[in-house]
Amino acid sequence: ESVSEGHPDKVSDQISDAILDEFLRRDANSKVACETLCTTGLVVVAGEVRSEAYVDVQAVTRRVINRIGYTKSEYQFDCNSCGILSAIHEQSSDINQGVVREAEEEQGAGDQGIMYGYACWETVELLPAPVVLANRITSLLTTCREEKLISGIGPDGKAQVSVQYAFGVPERVDTIVISCQHDADKGPDELREELRRLVIARACHDVRIDENTKIFINPSGRFVLGGFEADTGLTGRKLMVDTYGGLAPHGGGALSGKDGTKVDRSGAYMARYVAKNIVAAGLADVCTVSL
Repeated sequence: ESVSEGHPDKVSDQISDAILDEFLRRDANSKVACETLCTTGLVVVAGEVRSEAYVDVQAVTRRVINRIGYTKSEYQFDCNSCGILSAIHEQSSDINQGVVREAEEEQGAGDQGIMYGYACWETVELLPAPVVLANRITSLLTTCREEKLISGIGPDGKAQVSVQYAFGVPERVDTIVISCQHDADKGPDELREELRRLVIARACHDVRIDENTKIFINPSGRFVLGGFEADTGLTGRKLMVDTYGGLAPHGGGALSGKDGTKVDRSGAYMARYVAKNIVAAGLADVCTVSL
């Protein structure tokens, strides 16, 4: 499964990461754990921060929402008019004394955790084929909207891809499901044809789609009410989308809004780095690293 950048949960992830980035840009030693909740007309930013920097949370949040494309009042959530509540407080001194050490190499982690890294030979990205295909589809949904290759589609969207394997080798695409937010006057047949031609054909150009491949586009029949008019967003609720699509173990920790002392993020990145290099070096076809 994959979701577009306008999916409510992914909007929350991006706001948390943008606030983290801004703190680190101004003070590289910032300690940040930022969580974001988004709902109709409202964003709540909470978390713990220790930093010498000041960050305008409202300005950063509105910039992210604007970039993603929530710029119209009919979405019931737009960058200029949504309310933004900041409930960020200082990092616990108990945690800080375990993290910050005089000698940099003695720096501690902010918490315990279980992290997994995974890699396989199936694609040049060293990721499972269905994960790569689903991510390509949602990326192309955004490209087609931003470059106006398809008119009348909104920021919210998701995709799911099922791949049939034979003896551990990806053989063919069995099923593709795409849900794409659209304007009320957008014809469903026109949208299906455009998504098949401009999204599915491009995303799946190097895999086998045959006459038995099942393709479902907006299977409920209509997806006008999307984004925050129909759903609520929360940081860290797309763990499988952010990693290996459920095809590898997951320790349960989210990635977004956390500086490098949070092992949920830095440990997961290092585990992936190790697994990827083991497969790239030809030492294994598939590798899982657990920390």
